[in-house]
This record gives sequence, C-alpha cells and structure tokens, in this order.
Amino acid sequence: MNKKDVANIRKQFKLNNDLMKITDIFNVYIRKESSDIYHEQSHPFPMLDHEQQELFLSNFKKVLTGQLDVKLFEVKFKREAEDHSQQILLNGLQSSDVEEWKEQMLLMVEKMFKDVQYEVDMVVTFIRGEYFKPTKRSNEEAEESGRNEVYSHPFILCSINQTEQPKRTLLFDYIEKEFKSSVVVDSIINLTSPVAGFLFPSFTENSADVNRVLYSAGKPNQPDFHFIEEVLNGDEIMTAQDDKAVFEEIVKAVAGDQVDASTLANVYEEVHRMMVEDEGEDTPKLDYKDVERVLTVSGVEDVDSDKVETAFQRVIDDEKYELKASSIVPNFNTKSIKIQTKVANISISPQDLKYVKQVNYNGKRCILIEVDEDTMIEGFKLIPETF
Repeated sequence: MNKKDVANIRKQFKLNNDLMKITDIFNVYIRKESSDIYHEQSHPFPMLDHEQQELFLSNFKKVLTGQLDVKLFEVKFKREAEDHSQQILLNGLQSSDVEEWKEQMLLMVEKMFKDVQYEVDMVVTFIRGEYFKPTKRSNEEAEESGRNEVYSHPFILCSINQTEQPKRTLLFDYIEKEFKSSVVVDSIINLTSPVAGFLFPSFTENSADVNRVLYSAGKPNQPDFHFIEEVLNGDEIMTAQDDKAVFEEIVKAVAGDQVDASTLANVYEEVHRMMVEDEGEDTPKLDYKDVERVLTVSGVEDVDSDKVETAFQRVIDDEKYELKASSIVPNFNTKSIKIQTKVANISISPQDLKYVKQVNYNGKRCILIEVDEDTMIEGFKLIPETF
C-alpha cells in the first residue's frame, strides 16, 4: 500500500458512509495475570448505538494513522509457518458464518498472547466489512455518479488496546450537599492510543493483495518484531529510521565520515528530484547503482560501482538491497535538518543546507550561514561585522 491507498480507506471510517459497510465487531477481553480470555462479545456493528460506533470508528482511524515505514508497515507473509496467520485470516474473511469467523479470530488472539504477558488487561477488537471504491471520480455536474460502479474490497481490521483504571476523584453531591470520593471499579478501554493493529488484506490501488498485511505499530519507529514475525507470520521489515541509518553508513563507507554541507545538500536534492519526477504512487527505491550515480553527480570523488556494491554488502549484507528514497531524505517542506552544537541548535530545510559552512576563524571552528536579509535577534537588527 502507498500513502494514498491508506488515506483512501482511512477516511471512510465515519458514520452513515455508503462506501464503508462494517458488518460485525468482535471484542475479546484478556486478563493481565494469566493472559486468558475473561470475556468475549460479538455484535452486528450497525446494532451498536451511535456513540459507541463513533468511538470505535475513531479507534480504527488511529490504527491506520501514521507514516508508512514509520508507524505503518506493509508486511509480506512468510511462505511457510505453523498455523499460518494468512490462512486463518483468509478463512475468516471468506466465511459467511459469524461463529466460524469468531473461531478464526480467537486463533489469532491465542497467537497474540501465547508468549506475551502485558502489565494491564487488554482488549482485542476485530471488525470485518467491505470497502467500496468508485471506479471513477464522481462528477457533480454529471447525471450519473461515479459511485454507480465501484470496486468491492472485503477486509478484516484488528485493534489492540490497553485498559486503564479510573483515577479516584472528589465529588460534590448536590442533593446530599456533601463531598464524596468516587469509587469506580469499571476498567476504561483506551481507544485513543491502540498499542498495535493490522488490516488484512493489503490494498494497492483497486486490487487486494492477500499475500500482504498492513501492520500498525503503537509508536513511530518502534514496531513489535515478535508480533510481526510470530503472530502475523510476516517477513522481517526495515523502518524508515533503519533505512536512513543504512544509507548514512554506506555513504560513510564510500566517501568517508566527513563531508561538506554543500555536497550533502546535493545528495539530498538529487534524491528528492528522483521522488518528484517519479510519476508512480510508490516511493522510488535506490539500489547500489542508483546510490553510485547520486554520489557521483553530487560531487563525491572516487566513486565506482565496486566500492558502492562492497559498501552495501558490508553494511546490510545484501548488495541487491534497495533503499526507499522517502526514508533517506529529510522532509523538504519543513526545517527538518537539525544542527546541534553546545552554543546553539539550528533547524534548516534541506534546500538551505548549501548556505551553511563550517569555517576556521582565528583558529576556532565556526558555523557560517549565508543570508540574504538582515538578521533579527529579540527585535534588534544585528550590525554586520567585517572580518
């Protein structure tokens, strides 16, 4: 899935939406002490009151919120695994019987808590439904809407949430005219911050891919590898943070660990250019030949294919590995590059990095920033100094 695919399905989780039909919801309550099922409950989703539907729909949006390779990860299923989750999810997706669907989802719950024990009670929520996507954009001026023809995508979505104990509070009883401490024993299910979740199958444009599942981590760049490999039976993944670290180590192996700001700016601008020029929705990837070309046109000296290929082999142990361009380039729309010193921390955008230099002045290292306008500090205009 790309970010457009994720955004398309995420925005459909709203009340009274004819492009999203959620048929069933299944909640399973897990006790922290034993990891056993304490309670399970299934309902047709339309039978829930509107307030509950809104709470759950907001939760499902949270599962699908975040950047790809940072919080959301498209995971490819392993070819072989014991009690393969791909088959379990397929059985649940294709079953027309609610009880059979619940049995398959309970198999997933069993895998989730087989080797893991949480510090609090947990609630696992499954829904199954159908996502409809118009075959063409609707035209308000046309007599027939584009929704008359739609692609139909059955899906299963899972959300895993923690429970919290309510805090004790002091209340004022207006009738008895006295202060009382509140005593609430019911657990609160935190639907605003799911700790994990997934969407099956993965969607690419107008087709479903049952060989992949979209996994959602609880926090950015902190995927649960045990969940991915043992629960979902997925292949290993690389986060955007991992890709960036690999790219940096490869560049250091080829060009050395010292580089001037203008060369680094050229590298970022060249990779960004590749992303802008790419017409497809998928993020372009860089193999060792692409990295060689980027470094060469950016002004790095003594770059050749053998050196870059060897760097790939040494750093990632795979000379055929491909780096995602979006993972290795800072955000060009914000001041995403941080320059940290003991004196000051400076934030600049990647395209402005070329205006930064480290220079020696009177035997001291200084940062020189080229500017076109007067510099203001606390409302005062700095006096230009000539060295």
